Amino acid sequence: MAKGEENKDPDNAISCARARSWCVPVILLMLRQWNSYGYELMEKLAAFGLQAMNPGTFYRMLRQMEKDGMVSSTWDTSAPGPARRVYSITQAGETYLKFWVESLDQHQKMMNLFFKLYTSPMAHSKQEDG
Repeated sequence: MAKGEENKDPDNAISCARARSWCVPVILLMLRQWNSYGYELMEKLAAFGLQAMNPGTFYRMLRQMEKDGMVSSTWDTSAPGPARRVYSITQAGETYLKFWVESLDQHQKMMNLFFKLYTSPMAHSKQEDG
C-alpha cells in the first residue's frame, strides 16, 4: 500500500454507515424511556447491537443532537465525583423518533411483502420452469 493510502473495506464502511444512521433514533428511543448519561447510552447502544463507537465521535453526536434540539442536557452534581451531563429527549426529538417509526413501519410492510412473494409457491414454480 502506498504512503497515505488507507485500507478501506467497502463492506465495513457500509456497515458502519448503517450503524451510525441507527444511532440517533436508538438514542432517542432510549431517552424516551429514561434520562441517561452519555457513557450509559454508549453501553446500551452496544447492547442493542450497534458497533462500539469512538467516545469522542459519540459525544460529538450527542452535542449535535442537542444543537439540533432533539435532546437537552443538564449537569448532575448529586453523585460523588465530577458532575455528569444527563440527557433527555425533547419534543423535537419525539417528533423525529415518530417520523422514524412511521418510516420503519412502511419499510417493514415492504419487506414483508417482498418475502411473502419470494417464498410463495408461484415464485418457486417459475424458478423451476426457467
